[in-house]
Amino acid sequence: MDFAWSEEQEALRRSVIEFARNELVSDVVAEDQAGEFSWDGWRNCARFGIQGMPAPEEFGGGGADALTMLCALEALGYGCRNAGLIFSLNAHLWGAVMPVSLFGSDEQKRKYLPRLASGEWVGAQAVLEPGLAAPANGGWSLSGSRALVTNAGFADLVIVVAAAEGGLTAFVVEKGAPGFKVSPTVETMGLRTSPAADATFEGCVVSDSNRLGETGSGPAILAAAGEWERISVLAGELGMMQRQLETSVRYAAERRQFGQPIGRFPAIADKIANMDVRLETARLVLYKAAWLKRQGKNPLRESAIAKAHVADAAIQICRDALQIHGGYGYMTEYQIERDLRDAISEKVFSRAGDSEKRIIAGAHGL
Repeated sequence: MDFAWSEEQEALRRSVIEFARNELVSDVVAEDQAGEFSWDGWRNCARFGIQGMPAPEEFGGGGADALTMLCALEALGYGCRNAGLIFSLNAHLWGAVMPVSLFGSDEQKRKYLPRLASGEWVGAQAVLEPGLAAPANGGWSLSGSRALVTNAGFADLVIVVAAAEGGLTAFVVEKGAPGFKVSPTVETMGLRTSPAADATFEGCVVSDSNRLGETGSGPAILAAAGEWERISVLAGELGMMQRQLETSVRYAAERRQFGQPIGRFPAIADKIANMDVRLETARLVLYKAAWLKRQGKNPLRESAIAKAHVADAAIQICRDALQIHGGYGYMTEYQIERDLRDAISEKVFSRAGDSEKRIIAGAHGL
């Protein structure tokens, strides 16, 4: 098992970091305080090719495998400080691009993938709770709601999953469809640069050509896209964790108290060591899951372990970085407190907690 990047992947990693440092440099502190989405960042990512990277090449994508996606998104998290933008990119990729890529008809792929892959359209996903899809006029009438849908307020396309006779079924719903409503942006603790909103469907009628996959194939669609999501959604956190470790090491070497760098005090040195251990173990479990996916395996257990562990490790690394920086870490201009708030949000929005542990326990027959 070799986790070393290939020459192409290493070149991609370097190019993504350079791109992020040069072209994703907006005032994230101000955007976070205002709850603003960076459209300039979205468009720059589209020009680079992020939004369509895993989509089939014939529809404008890059055809990237899971390990290559992890490489790119980790580099993006290292070079870009806007975690909300990266989270919106993930919601677009795993909520819309991959479901259409994996389960869309030829017509749906031709119609939607080029727009999604180019970043012209923004994608989202809503699993209605409660939700119902009933036959109507040769098509389907969707009723139900979903709270806190990432990208909902500005999405051009939403993959909607609702209960139908025959099981959960997925549909492609375009912006402006009658009966599809979105609430104002919801105020959140973290990931404020990735505005979320509530989505409501009140007798929203779509044609049968908008059904994604077969009736009852919703669980298979969610499982397939979810496997990609578990491996990739927290890849950016690895990059952030690497950046926090490097920042903390520099600060611990430069900041002096009682005639010596604070990094020589055991309390600070222990935190630095713990940060390194958490980063290394998080990277290894995530790389393994992506490697298994690339080998054609079904790494459900491994991806669940990775998602749960990386989410916890990211929170603890941010807490250690904040404590190492003392009062400065608590100040918004140092951007550590925002990384901590964003990392905590991942536990809520990405459900990296009890649901993952149920998957892990289920792998043992429990």
